[in-house]
Amino acid sequence: MAMQELWKNKLRTFLSLFGITIGIFCIIGVLATVNSLEHNIQSEIKSLGTNTIYIDKWDYSAGGGPDYPWWKFIKRPEPKFDEIRQIKERTPNAKYVAFNINANDKIEYMDNTLSGVNLYGNSIEFQNIQPVDISFGRYITESEFDHASPVMVIGNEVAEKLFISADRAIGKTIQVRGKRAQVIGVIKKQGQGMIGGWQFDQSLIMPYKFARNIMYERNASPVILVQGQDNLTSVALKDQLKGSMRAIHKLSPTQDDDFSLNDINEFSEAVSKIFGPLNIGGWVIAGISLIVGMFGVANIMFVTVRERTSQIGLKKAIGAKNRVILAEFLLESAFLCIIGGLMGLLLVFILTKILSGLLHFPIFISTSNLVMAITICIVVGVLAGIIPAIKAARMDPVAAIRR
Repeated sequence: MAMQELWKNKLRTFLSLFGITIGIFCIIGVLATVNSLEHNIQSEIKSLGTNTIYIDKWDYSAGGGPDYPWWKFIKRPEPKFDEIRQIKERTPNAKYVAFNINANDKIEYMDNTLSGVNLYGNSIEFQNIQPVDISFGRYITESEFDHASPVMVIGNEVAEKLFISADRAIGKTIQVRGKRAQVIGVIKKQGQGMIGGWQFDQSLIMPYKFARNIMYERNASPVILVQGQDNLTSVALKDQLKGSMRAIHKLSPTQDDDFSLNDINEFSEAVSKIFGPLNIGGWVIAGISLIVGMFGVANIMFVTVRERTSQIGLKKAIGAKNRVILAEFLLESAFLCIIGGLMGLLLVFILTKILSGLLHFPIFISTSNLVMAITICIVVGVLAGIIPAIKAARMDPVAAIRR
């Protein structure tokens, strides 16, 4: 009967359902976009290392605006490679400890020069904390780390720009700041990130002991990465690391920390807090539209009840109970709202395809959002049709037939 109503009065029903369509489009569109954006950023944060603490002289959570206390952090000592051994000895909760130095410079191959390449010098356990997938060749071996071998693995974008095809890079010799090193592997393509991160596509990785011959370590942003044991919270790891670092730096109880312990999990929680208000904003916008749409559906249900008054009277005269009439109109109202919601979901699907093409990450509609959209449609349909349905159920059969 709902489909017959829709088919007989196409324009009237469409205009009544348009509010529901726009409401579902707004709420699911906003949630899909925000959830996809948050999922992408959270994935990038997790790629920095799960359950990992970055030991640096800089505090990452303090931001970098005009209020950032540069004077406080710049006086701190830089992390040192020799501190890795002491951290392992003093921190039983540490599973892996790695050292990293980095710079940004040009590299050369024959007559080709590529600028803006991230140069990373890592210790051996970096691969355990931050896995690097290799598409061609292999990763650096333990022996090559220990003997400062002049070898490197390069990013996919670097390989394609220097050698046209990534698989051609293996065995080639690249010059970096006057030093030559052989390419032994190409990193699997990562894609462009939104928050920076390691950006392996535009990078090359070398053994730390070789990299320190071409980088001045104090000016190469040294950082120590510590990953905790399995099933250990980052809070527990951070507490133990604080004691270890204070002992390593020989700080007295009255002295402030001269290092920062930057927890990756704290970044993830901060991102979640940022996206909370965006979701609330989407709900508010969609709520207003859904209220307008609910009045539209209520209006069409009042008209439907009026048009079927004689049918209602006839049904009640032959034994239909009030609850049957009530359920009939509530089901019809909910069904009409579901149709409007499906139209809204169709528009959201088109939106996701457009945005996925424009942005650097996929926009998707989660199953939970689909279920929520249908649930909202049913609830709105019941609320919109409850008064017309009650009015229809309470009709006197004799009066209804005569009307």
